[in-house]
Amino acid sequence: MQHGKYRFVAGFLALPLAIYAVFVISPFVQAIYYSFTDWTGLSPDFSMVGLRNYQRMLLDDIFWTALGNNLLLLLVLPLVTLGLGLFLAFMLNVGGRRRKNAAIGGVRGSGLYKIVYFFPQVLSIAIVALLFQFAYNPNSGALNSFLQAVGLDSVQPDWLGDPDLALWCVMAVMVWSNVGFYVVLFSAGMSSIPKDFYEAALLDGANRFHTFWRITLPLLWDTVQTGWIYMGILSLDAFSFAVVQIMTVGPGGPAYSTEVLSFFLYTKAFRDGQAGYATSLGVALLIVTLLFAFVVMKLGRRERLEY
Repeated sequence: MQHGKYRFVAGFLALPLAIYAVFVISPFVQAIYYSFTDWTGLSPDFSMVGLRNYQRMLLDDIFWTALGNNLLLLLVLPLVTLGLGLFLAFMLNVGGRRRKNAAIGGVRGSGLYKIVYFFPQVLSIAIVALLFQFAYNPNSGALNSFLQAVGLDSVQPDWLGDPDLALWCVMAVMVWSNVGFYVVLFSAGMSSIPKDFYEAALLDGANRFHTFWRITLPLLWDTVQTGWIYMGILSLDAFSFAVVQIMTVGPGGPAYSTEVLSFFLYTKAFRDGQAGYATSLGVALLIVTLLFAFVVMKLGRRERLEY
């Protein structure tokens, strides 16, 4: 059985690894190489400039503004989105009234609620951003019209035009469009937890608050940790770029209040023709993403629970 084992394994892995190297590893290597050049992105002629792009990046105020906005997204978006997803999934699966011969039960019509929560995932992010752009319109949008209908005529915020509100409005859209996915994901994980655990806890006098912290969350921790990393990557990459580009006014919103690294990279590469500098921003975005994943994996590491 051991004869020719390594040749057999290498034969199966050679093609997938070659495809991965060409289409995944190679672009990363090329981006790092171009970050040391003054390439415009249009001309085949360029020269090496060493660390000049990185020095410029560290002295660029807009870069630090975009990085600060991204760090705020990394802190707020996963916390709020996963928190809402866990709460709603727990209510749908465990928060209902106890039924006959059942230790726990979800709310009635939980399947319908899951479909409703998941609906934003079916919509394109471009459609979602446009819908909320209309809703945030200060003159004819749904939000200000509602405030006017309930007698709050004096409260008419310029939602996307106010530097203090614009980023929070963008984050609200990102939470709304992603929380349904985690409701369904966590519901699937909760449905696989044996009901005997909950029954034993309830017999010992535990309430739903204790069962969530002592049973549900520990047994779902691997799923929560993966979701945290995935949501963090979404807040750094093209998802945040699409929402910012479609919804906000001007480059990066009012006073760069919604500027994020992915959008800053795009403007430098395709608007200003500074592809060399843009690739250095891409390298910085890669480093931030890797550091975020490492920190979450390191801080969230715990003994694996099996059931």
